[in-house]
Amino acid sequence: MSASAPTRSAARSRSDFHRHPAIAAALPFINGGAAGMIATSIIQPVDMVKVRLQLAGEGLSAAAKPSPITITKDIIAQGRVLDLYSGLSAGLLRQAVYTTARMGFFSTFMSNFQAKAHAEKRSVTFAERAGASLAAGGLGAILGNPCDLALIRMQSDGLRPLAERKNYTSVVNALARISREEGIMALWNGCIPTVARAMALNFGQLAFYSESKAQLAKIGIFEGYPGQEALRNLGASAVAGFFASFFSLPFDFVKTRLQKQTKGPDGKLPYRGTLHCAMKVAKEEGLLRFYRGFGTYYVRIAPHAMLTVLFADWFLQLTKTGSV
Repeated sequence: MSASAPTRSAARSRSDFHRHPAIAAALPFINGGAAGMIATSIIQPVDMVKVRLQLAGEGLSAAAKPSPITITKDIIAQGRVLDLYSGLSAGLLRQAVYTTARMGFFSTFMSNFQAKAHAEKRSVTFAERAGASLAAGGLGAILGNPCDLALIRMQSDGLRPLAERKNYTSVVNALARISREEGIMALWNGCIPTVARAMALNFGQLAFYSESKAQLAKIGIFEGYPGQEALRNLGASAVAGFFASFFSLPFDFVKTRLQKQTKGPDGKLPYRGTLHCAMKVAKEEGLLRFYRGFGTYYVRIAPHAMLTVLFADWFLQLTKTGSV
């Protein structure tokens, strides 16, 4: 009996710590950011290939259409396997800012909607899930745009002629040099399509994930199977991954083009802004170019969505109970 008393006391202390208002408010942000960083570390090579696909044949309607396999083979054949992890530091910093914000804001908004729904004795509506996901995605994207831009610059640097490469050594080096050479506001180049992409992606990922999970539980799919909750989470994540990819890829394409661009010999940028970029690509390269690399993008988004949600749920259980 005496041996169990300190254990119960420690458990109560951990529980009290997690219930502190400041800690409770911060945990969704911390859990979301940590989950996103782990997922990014695993998915980074796929993201690298996706960026190279989007930049291949820029400005040419009849350009060769490389596949994810040929791009990967080319990188490996040139002895640059580590190029698959180019920009990882920027990717991790982006997750630390962007995913921390979007997951945290989404959890906070959903908690408010759930409390309201509970008081009104009803379920949370899809419109409320959509509103929470759109707002969270937009806020997170504004905060994370500099890291996103640095990631694109680092990933596309290897496509430049040797004499023109920036050879960024880290995300901090990239952010500092871009600010110094192009001005601090250059860090928000492509912010509009980045915000649009984030809102579209969040809408597809979080709103559809939350709704799919609720619907799967409602109709009893996987009921009675071992690990039924984990199976529902995986199924809902696959649905969310598709919709996140479908809604966000055109915005992601324009964002990549805008963030990669630098001034040419004439001192001018290839694109004047989001609309000009979209119209120029549609005219010169065709509408289907916006969906180039959809398979690669889906393979990058769906596993990342699954891993992020699964890790976030696991971290949530850890911080709720204070133990594994």
